[in-house]
Amino acid sequence: MSVLALMIAIVVAIVLRVPIAFALLGPSLLYMWSHDMSLGFAMRAATGGVNSWPLLAVPLFILVGFLATRAGIAERMFALVLALIGRRRGSLGYVNIGVSLGFSWMNGSALADAAGVGSIEVPQMIKHGYPRKFAVGITGASSVIGPMMPPSIPAVVYASVALVSTSALFAASVVPALLICLALAAYVFVWARHREDLRNQAFSWREVRRTSLAGVGALLTPIVILGGILNGLFTPTEAAAVGAVYMLLLGFAYRTLRLRDLPRVFADTAVTTASIMIILAASSLFGWIMAREQVPTEIATAVLELTDSKVVFLLLVNVLLLFLGAIIEPTSALVIAVPVLLPVAMQLGVDPVHFGVIVVLNLMIGLLTPPIGGVLFVLSSVTKMPVSTVFSGVAPFLVPLGVILMIVTFVPDVVLWLPNQLGL
Repeated sequence: MSVLALMIAIVVAIVLRVPIAFALLGPSLLYMWSHDMSLGFAMRAATGGVNSWPLLAVPLFILVGFLATRAGIAERMFALVLALIGRRRGSLGYVNIGVSLGFSWMNGSALADAAGVGSIEVPQMIKHGYPRKFAVGITGASSVIGPMMPPSIPAVVYASVALVSTSALFAASVVPALLICLALAAYVFVWARHREDLRNQAFSWREVRRTSLAGVGALLTPIVILGGILNGLFTPTEAAAVGAVYMLLLGFAYRTLRLRDLPRVFADTAVTTASIMIILAASSLFGWIMAREQVPTEIATAVLELTDSKVVFLLLVNVLLLFLGAIIEPTSALVIAVPVLLPVAMQLGVDPVHFGVIVVLNLMIGLLTPPIGGVLFVLSSVTKMPVSTVFSGVAPFLVPLGVILMIVTFVPDVVLWLPNQLGL
């Protein structure tokens, strides 16, 4: 079986909507069989890709997210941010962004943000007079903050695939995540500047004190997780474990999490982790085949013959990754594309940490675009709106997100400043 036949088989399987793990694994096993390689060797190549200490952070961060959702952390954050800025025009738009930022420190998944936070915020915004499309649009756009701000599950996967420091990648993602918040807030400001009807409760110190006391534990989460990583107290994997214990204690302290809830939380964590790990295992086998056939080297040579311009290459990468993010689940797209694209990027002088932030942001924006954009379907499910309505609401927010993507791509100091300052 040739590499070309392998690629055709994978593409056909994806088009036929075969789950991506099996679309990669089946043809890869046929390749191994056709080259007289044992099934045992193929399994070792597959499982070797997930036998990684950094990847242990993935199930732990997933557990943190499920515990935070079950403990009602998003609701407490919503009440606090609303008390702080509820009087401003378009306040619930800012609240939406602020809650996604706060929730991102506990959960590194755009889909979890859209499901957990969206189920709270979209009904509230519609109830207070916001157009349905705007409510669902800002909710979808702000979900991108989750996998950008550390802890980020895609960042952990990229770090494992690219063999770069997870801590450095986490630090590099902080400024881009904050820029996304500012860009979305600027959009809300322009959109709501003449909407006097979109003010909520008057400012009240009493309400701020009440919601602050209720949410003080949640506000300490970034200090526990992100502060521990950036100050060198924990590795990202250790921080994930500490965060899971902290969230467990917080849920019990708030009395929103009970012992009988834990089996369901652990089961959801196991199912989500398994779906990611089987993709990584299949992708590891596929990557081994690509390396054996020297496909990345051949692609690098072809690209460098086409252009030696870093700007042109990064533009092409953005187009390719946006396309992949729109049709393939982000983890799959990441583990397929990075081994091929990263060697070319490094030959052109692109820092691998900088490239990681570019990859993650592209794939997260892809979640907001048809035909398979995962966030669109999650929001459609939790709001009972058609996917077409969700996308028409999200579409205007692709403009500020696109601007931030261009800044992240072509101004590397925006990405690398913080890790350089921290010596990572």
